[in-house]
Amino acid sequence: MTGKRIGYVRVSTVEQNPDRQLEGTPLDKKFIDYASGAHMSRPQLDLMLQFVREDDVVFVHSMDRLARNIRHLRSVIDEIVSKSASIVFIKENLTFDKNKSPINDLMLMIMGSVAEFELARIHERQREGIKLAKKNGKYTGAKRKLDATKVELLKHRLATTRDTMVKIAKDFGVHRATLYQYMKEIQQQKTG
Repeated sequence: MTGKRIGYVRVSTVEQNPDRQLEGTPLDKKFIDYASGAHMSRPQLDLMLQFVREDDVVFVHSMDRLARNIRHLRSVIDEIVSKSASIVFIKENLTFDKNKSPINDLMLMIMGSVAEFELARIHERQREGIKLAKKNGKYTGAKRKLDATKVELLKHRLATTRDTMVKIAKDFGVHRATLYQYMKEIQQQKTG
């Protein structure tokens, strides 16, 4: 029996077009996440990992679309291979399956480590730039996601409903972490 051809796609925002990542790759099923690579919660990745069966082949545009870091990348690859399935990274031209390849494992470690290093350098340069801008009085921080009216609506909603934080965050068009920051501010206003 021949396995299914499964695609996994991740784009950072809903505005980005996921179609280009596996364009021209024939697939039986595709899983698409709209989330930053840093986010732990990726429901479609979890569903894809549950869906994969023996002899299936998972296609991913590139390693950075699949995992947050080298440890997570290795974990996902190992989980797929443990099911006697395989995974193909199109951009890197690497395949991982039950026939372990020392060269592919080495390439995975090298490419993953370089990507992690690059991300760390980007964050370091960003912090340095913010520090310099603050010193020169040019940095005011990120624009607030909710104006004063929406914050008042949020206060009312939190006091009167039993909705989940996920639902409230979605209704206000913010990420859950942002919602928790506003909740902390609201609590500090009450006690301060």
